[in-house]
Amino acid sequence: MIENESLFIADSLWSATANSNINCNPLIGENETEIAIIGAGYTGLSAALHLSEKNKNIVVLDSENPGWGASGRNGGQVNPGLKEDPDEIEAKFGVEVGRRIVEMSGSAPELVFSLIKKYNINCDPIRSGWIRAAHSEDAFRKQVKRAKDWQSRGVPIQILNSTQIEQMIGTNEYCGGTLDPRGGNLHPLNYVLGLANAILSAGVTIYGQSKARKIVREDGAYAIHTDNGVLRASKVLLCTNGYTDDLVPPLERTIIPVQSVQVATAPLSDNILKSILPGKQAPSDTRRSLLYYRLDSDGRFIMGGRGAYTKRETLREQEKLRLSAHRMFPQLKDVTWQHAWGGYIAITTDHYPHLNLLDEGMIAGLGYNGRGVAMATAMGKVMADWALNVTPDKLDFPLTLPRKIPFHKFSKLGVKLTLAKYKLLDVLGL
Repeated sequence: MIENESLFIADSLWSATANSNINCNPLIGENETEIAIIGAGYTGLSAALHLSEKNKNIVVLDSENPGWGASGRNGGQVNPGLKEDPDEIEAKFGVEVGRRIVEMSGSAPELVFSLIKKYNINCDPIRSGWIRAAHSEDAFRKQVKRAKDWQSRGVPIQILNSTQIEQMIGTNEYCGGTLDPRGGNLHPLNYVLGLANAILSAGVTIYGQSKARKIVREDGAYAIHTDNGVLRASKVLLCTNGYTDDLVPPLERTIIPVQSVQVATAPLSDNILKSILPGKQAPSDTRRSLLYYRLDSDGRFIMGGRGAYTKRETLREQEKLRLSAHRMFPQLKDVTWQHAWGGYIAITTDHYPHLNLLDEGMIAGLGYNGRGVAMATAMGKVMADWALNVTPDKLDFPLTLPRKIPFHKFSKLGVKLTLAKYKLLDVLGL
């Protein structure tokens, strides 16, 4: 179970199968460091790890413990790229900046798997490729276009027809899709715990149960106040993503927290496993209200999708996932469902992650739109580069000022209406 969490989203498979948890002592009294990192998820720990490799003095603060948030709760899919095609990214940001974004996002899975290998992280990594499954002919045409876009950049993405994708997944749900060899999957909580252990071994301090309550500029430095202490630092990296609050306005109003929920079965029999994802890929489909699913290392089937904000709505969405799994894979009809959980991801209105300059010595990285395993790890490296005084024009992602979402206080209502619209369009095949 996820500690200090509502029970209806706390029964996580990843918590139940995690390596030894890391319980960090809280910050008590006063301390100082060169670089303070707020948030012990993928972004913050990746930044800390890359900075520790440069022998920087770093302290990490977290309101709970490493991996408590979305980094320890997600589906464990290590997906390359962003929501938009490479051509679209270059058209939006210009060729030079766009190419750096494309390269950074496309190579993000390689960064993840290289860190796992370098630091011997025990997290069941499998680089079997990422299947993007098309739920309609129109979606399939868009997937073919995207595949050709990446192919022109040297990525050997395979275009799958309906027969091929049915054989790879085990359902006739889809009319086609693509297989991107750069992707894979892992145990998301054990990955984040592995990052935490790596930086602890490097001498970095992580304070848990140390929520940052306010940040005050004092004598050219930043004083970060928690309930029981103060941490002073020359630079601050804010890495809180879907759990961003009003600590540094207007950051909270630049993203929309959306709950992602998942359900998982008991380990499946060998007979059933022969017919579902025999190659151990982790597909996600092209529905607007997408479904994503995979098998874990013990043969459990896991399905995820977007959730809601109340207990009643969340329980209903979890049940819908089970029903979707039964419809797509009739062989799962009589299996036992053992776990159901959820957590918040950060959505941006432009569908891009944001690297925001908050003050002269303070930045934030957030808004991964459901692709946080790879992108948050890569963003952490970019933030480390900034802390190492790499100039903004040389960073692999553009540094911008935070942009508030209009009418942000109505965002929860907007999410509900948007999800309802998306589900209708998906049903209509539009």
